Amino acid sequence: MLDYVALGILIFAAVVLFYGIIVLHDIPYEIAVHRDHPHQDAIHAAGWVSLFTLHALWPFLWIWAMLYRKDRGWGFHHGRTPQAEAEYLEGQLAELRHRLEVLEGRATGADTPPVPKQPGGEG
Repeated sequence: MLDYVALGILIFAAVVLFYGIIVLHDIPYEIAVHRDHPHQDAIHAAGWVSLFTLHALWPFLWIWAMLYRKDRGWGFHHGRTPQAEAEYLEGQLAELRHRLEVLEGRATGADTPPVPKQPGGEG
């Protein structure tokens, strides 16, 4: 009688392990579905491929699925429209150019940039 119980437990454990691995590999796909990811099918197919590559792709699938969100896309907009983002970057570029001119001595009217001090020297 105990032989049949042990065999039943062994078969049950094998089935749970088999389906558990499949469910585990579908987690990135489920995240992609929840976030309305544009590459849901690719993530799902890559999850199945990951089963045969000893799970090497799985962490990358998780990251790929987590990168996209419907409200902010891939996360590169910082909550601004493309026009506002372009204006922000142009302002940063203008500020950096001004700072560079100041550092080079152009903004103060000097012809040559200041010579940096030598470390450990007096001048």
